[in-house]
Amino acid sequence: MNTPQISELMKNRMQELVQILQEASRAYYAEDREIMSNNEYDALYDELEALERETGVILANSPTVQVGYEAVDSLPKETHASPMLSLDKTKDRETLRAFLGDQKALLSWKLDGLTIVLTYRDGKLFKAVTRGNGTVGEVVTNNARVFVNTPLSIPHKGEVVLRGEAIITYADFDRINETIAEVDAKYKNPRNLCSGSVRQLNNEITAQRSVRFYAFSLVSAEGVDFNNSHEQEFRWLISQGFDVVEYRAVTADNLDPVMDEFAEKIEQNPFPSDGLVLLYDDIAFGLSLGTTAKFPRNAIAFKWADEKRNTRLKEIEWSPSRTGLLNPVAIFEPVDLEGSVVSRASVHNVSIVKELKLGIGDELEVYKANMIIPQIAANLTGSGTAEIPAFCPVCGGATEIRTSAEGVETLHCANSECPAKRMKSFTLFVNRDALNIDGISESTLEKFMAHGLIHDYADLFRLEAHRETIVGMDGFGELSFKNLMESIEKAKNTTVSRLLYGLGIPEIGTATARLISRAFDEDLDAIRRADAEQLSQLDQIGAVIAQSFEQWWKDPKHAASVDELLPYLSFAQEFQNAGEQKLKGLTFVITGSLNHYANRNALKKQIEDLGGKVTGSVSAKTSFLINNDVTSTSGKNRKAAELQIPILSEADFMERFDLSVDEKP
Repeated sequence: MNTPQISELMKNRMQELVQILQEASRAYYAEDREIMSNNEYDALYDELEALERETGVILANSPTVQVGYEAVDSLPKETHASPMLSLDKTKDRETLRAFLGDQKALLSWKLDGLTIVLTYRDGKLFKAVTRGNGTVGEVVTNNARVFVNTPLSIPHKGEVVLRGEAIITYADFDRINETIAEVDAKYKNPRNLCSGSVRQLNNEITAQRSVRFYAFSLVSAEGVDFNNSHEQEFRWLISQGFDVVEYRAVTADNLDPVMDEFAEKIEQNPFPSDGLVLLYDDIAFGLSLGTTAKFPRNAIAFKWADEKRNTRLKEIEWSPSRTGLLNPVAIFEPVDLEGSVVSRASVHNVSIVKELKLGIGDELEVYKANMIIPQIAANLTGSGTAEIPAFCPVCGGATEIRTSAEGVETLHCANSECPAKRMKSFTLFVNRDALNIDGISESTLEKFMAHGLIHDYADLFRLEAHRETIVGMDGFGELSFKNLMESIEKAKNTTVSRLLYGLGIPEIGTATARLISRAFDEDLDAIRRADAEQLSQLDQIGAVIAQSFEQWWKDPKHAASVDELLPYLSFAQEFQNAGEQKLKGLTFVITGSLNHYANRNALKKQIEDLGGKVTGSVSAKTSFLINNDVTSTSGKNRKAAELQIPILSEADFMERFDLSVDEKP
């Protein structure tokens, strides 16, 4: 089968065009600024479209395609056609040399992310499945469609199955972490952030994380002969528009200098890697070796030797979880490991505390597993004096040690009413869509609970009384405490809908909370007294949700919790035109510069206050496009014209819906 191919030059230009156009769109729609004219944008857009037609490759984030955002309730499971085995590992270069022998092989980065299997049919991305446990993975096709560099279309029309690693670069990892003020809320490493991003239920979140995919293995390509060479497979994948993991062909003659090159690069790598992979180039030879119960025999991983440091144990913090499990965390004197300062490591359970014979003041040898996760390698003192707490640090209730069928001992709080078990509720309450208390992450909440500082929502607004305790916590200080107090003070001024959402009332999301708040004119007392019959008369609220809402407020514990909280809160008016929904059922798209409104967000808010909806792209569901340049030949105007959607100037919009300048937000 003859397969169309894309040149490296074409692929690079397409990736460059996609990046330029994406930056221009983000500046225009999200930041209310222009970095190029409409004519310049359209010219680049047309060039990209022409390249896509010529090559048959369409990248996942190309502006020429609209990849819909979709939220799902769960990720379906799927069994792999063949098990995905792990690689055998070594940290010894001589072992690697012996494995290579007189064969030619490919030496490549062992990327540290999440392994994904992609399937293409008829040239289109058909399916994406995570590695999972090697036998069963999770279907993440919608999320793969929004990876930065994954082709949605490829030239080859036969079925193609390949494996690769989804990763997040250090630059994107730092960018995401910079948006998080509280130290403990920041993501610990790119791998964990990537894993969570790929497995999101809402692929709009995945798209924001800039996940990238690098192929490292071709499973099958219908109708293509690769002349028994894995290197030919790699080159073919590149010709189909895929980014392939960086590799070098090696033999016994050049293994050492090539390994030295990789070793020099590791410090400057823009992506996370925890070693190298050596793969025999001869496909038939590799297959003839078969597999062990755990590993294929055609490849082996080389892991970098771990850097170790000695330090002293300061304390063991028993961190509570929402299930009542108390997790031991070793807090030790800070040490520099693999380029960062670390001062804590999970000990996982009671059995490991006993096995390591931990005691305060013991000398520990610590390292970062895979250069990422801090671990205790050994206890050089082994005093064994650490006490297992008899009482929960959160509620003071009795603790109990439970032993699993495998003999592993874990510590639990036996109190069914322990506030730690309400962790999910507190996490929701401080969420940015709820009370929006910036700087309080789940790990911070766990610390506050571990020190007995919070038991109910109102306690969050009384944290100033515990200044000395908080400042002395690991990861905190005077500046962190000051920032926390400012966030709490700011959160006191909120809206009724934010409070309703933050209380965690079953089935009440942000949209439903706004709907109820608007319907009752933002009167919390009236909302608390509302019965199921009143609520079920509102659009989008059925009998089940209405009954659940009424019963929640009738629970004395819930009512008392809210009563204790209210003295700390003041409510701002959220809906300027409550009761008047003249734009209900209409969907608008806003583009171009504005004359009457301060910016697009101001216009968007008024539309939403009047019951309308604002989206970012023109589709068959769009009711009106608002653009002061109604004769423009921009992409949005052309699309609106094709779909026969009216284009309104600001003046047209205000006149059509009887809105005066005085009604602006």
